[in-house]
Amino acid sequence: MSVAGTFNTTVKSPMGDQAGTFTVVDNGDGTFSGNMAGGMGSMDVEEGKVEGNTLTWKMNMTVPMPMTLDCEATVDGDTLTGNVNAGAFGAMPVSGTRA
Repeated sequence: MSVAGTFNTTVKSPMGDQAGTFTVVDNGDGTFSGNMAGGMGSMDVEEGKVEGNTLTWKMNMTVPMPMTLDCEATVDGDTLTGNVNAGAFGAMPVSGTRA
């Protein structure tokens, strides 16, 4: 099954659960593009890579403070699980289901 799709996600952050919509567009060449949209705005995927069913990417967060998020997730059927690494704040679990 393709990693591409739209996933309803939850990131377990220090500020509580953050719900969002993660869109993955598989570019077919080992890269992907997309974005994460939620209550704190939208962030574009940067440096998106696809290896098998594992995604790695970065996002530049601006709210509530500017920082680069390093992300990794695995797509298993209609389920997405992984971590969002927020620097000094550590790794925050992310999970989602295909919309």
